[in-house]
Amino acid sequence: MAPQDKNTPPPLPEPLRVAVADSHTHLDMQESTVEEALAKAASVGVTTVVQVGCDLAGSRWAANTAAAHDAVHATVALHPNEAPRIVLGDPEGWSRQGARDAGGDAALDAALDEIDALAALPHVRGVGETGLDYFRTGPDGMAAQERSFRAHIEIAKRHDKALVIHDREAHDDVLRILREEGAPERTVFHCYSGDAAMAEICAAAGYFMSFAGNVTFKNAQPLRDALAVAPAELVLVETDAPFLTPAPYRGRANAPYLIPVTLRAMAEVKGLTEDELATAVAANTARAFGY
Repeated sequence: MAPQDKNTPPPLPEPLRVAVADSHTHLDMQESTVEEALAKAASVGVTTVVQVGCDLAGSRWAANTAAAHDAVHATVALHPNEAPRIVLGDPEGWSRQGARDAGGDAALDAALDEIDALAALPHVRGVGETGLDYFRTGPDGMAAQERSFRAHIEIAKRHDKALVIHDREAHDDVLRILREEGAPERTVFHCYSGDAAMAEICAAAGYFMSFAGNVTFKNAQPLRDALAVAPAELVLVETDAPFLTPAPYRGRANAPYLIPVTLRAMAEVKGLTEDELATAVAANTARAFGY
């Protein structure tokens, strides 16, 4: 692929015959307007999206956007990398809020109170993405991450909302904390990144596993092995757009309209027809997020 292709949006895929939902997207980080993104997605059979919050501003935006659009459901949370920034500060200004001073535990509590209030709204269907991320956060930030994760689990259970988990290089600790706290009735591993053995643990616990475009990457055989053993009634599909664009468009911006590319690759791995998997995924996403 020539470098100039990176800025060209991938073409519209062949529409799905059975409509599905993108279970995890970030419309606020995408180039197009919400209306354009939803229209383009609907034109290929992606008629519902779950807009995911990662910080206070993003969670407010998700809630407002879901209130304004029938096709959008919201989740609200402090991302695992956001919690340490609130507590310890962010002198580099890596996050989109720019540089921040350390606020300590009191600032995290105040932020969690606002997430709790947003989680009570009827058009907010989930609490997430929350969890643990040992890729970006070093040992100094782990306590804040864990405290935040446990608080989000409690919020999800109290409001009877889905819990959306971000688990990066932290599988054992995420599973342990879910056991210790007691997982909400509906728990979703977003951008599932475990192996087949972990998929069996998740299946036994009734956790949903949501697969993103990286399941199509050449080096992702362990993910495909996990998808192969994941029960069809616990599988979701997502973009995590603008990230994780499926092959052959890796490196370009992702968007909800590319869900059919990932879903077709997943159907092949599962030995199901496209329509069979789409039917299952549509029902699973509605069940997971209670819409």
